[in-house]
Amino acid sequence: MSLVERAEAANLAFNDIPIIDLSHLRDKTPATQQKLAEDIRNACINVGFFYVQNHGISEDDIQGALEMAKTFFSLPHDLKMEIENRKTPNFKGYSPLLSGNNNPYGAGDLQEGFEFGWEELDGGPNNDDQEKSGVMAGANVWPSGLIGFREKVLKYYHAAVNLGKSLFPLFALALNLPDDFFDDKTKNSAALMKLLHYPPQTGIIDDRVIGIGAHTDWECFTILWQEPGIQALQVLNNEKKWVNAPPIPGTLVVNLGDQFARWTNDIFKSTIHRAINRSGVRRYSIPLFFGTDYNVRLEPIPSCTSPERPLKYEIVTAGDYVKSRLQATFDHSKVK
Repeated sequence: MSLVERAEAANLAFNDIPIIDLSHLRDKTPATQQKLAEDIRNACINVGFFYVQNHGISEDDIQGALEMAKTFFSLPHDLKMEIENRKTPNFKGYSPLLSGNNNPYGAGDLQEGFEFGWEELDGGPNNDDQEKSGVMAGANVWPSGLIGFREKVLKYYHAAVNLGKSLFPLFALALNLPDDFFDDKTKNSAALMKLLHYPPQTGIIDDRVIGIGAHTDWECFTILWQEPGIQALQVLNNEKKWVNAPPIPGTLVVNLGDQFARWTNDIFKSTIHRAINRSGVRRYSIPLFFGTDYNVRLEPIPSCTSPERPLKYEIVTAGDYVKSRLQATFDHSKVK
């Protein structure tokens, strides 16, 4: 069955999120890789979300980043605002409560965040090709006076980036492509990580203001750590039912974004989701948004189009697309 035929036969009325075991991720025997690719293909076509277990990232690295997130978000507001993302052309830095609005029909996202991208742990150069030119040019900004902050969050960042790189060959195989298909399109780790803090939503509930409004992600895929014991993430199926995606110990959530949807002409699903923190306690999460290099054109893979499934999207570069979505979310239309 072709990819187009699989997409036409997809069952999008899912009621749960599949779990994929990555224990044998680094086993390069063809049979093992094809089995993993088949599991990923089914999840990408039918749901657009899946959990991964035995992913290889240490709990120490995760907890180190979480510790720093809690410390940063506990700082006085004026100190955090010194590195507000509205002051940077690439949107890196701090985003205060209600400054973003992922759902255009909403009244703001009840979360605050800190976003950063690739940087060498040893203080070496950033990705020169992407930092010196292009629409997303610019280095990271860091809070001053927080000992260990940069080192601990970058340590988890690099672990998550390495996991993301190891998934690209499986996505390629899932699309019936050579396993190195994405290698020349992901040379510069166009990956942005965000530390997120969701205060508890109490008092009168206004459904226009939730943790993060209904939206799709913008890059190829997201690797999400979410705090154990707090239900917040929900995924929308094609019957317009919100399906809970609770934190499962030892797992990370992987969900597809718009870049993959554009590359695959919607055969891989970029699924609408939201987060609502009505737990009564603070919630933290850490997504890594892993995209293609910013100069790559998001042209459909030939096997993902047909006379019955013509091209659905205009062709743009990845960087232009990501920046346009950031501008819309943070009302940065005048940022150059």
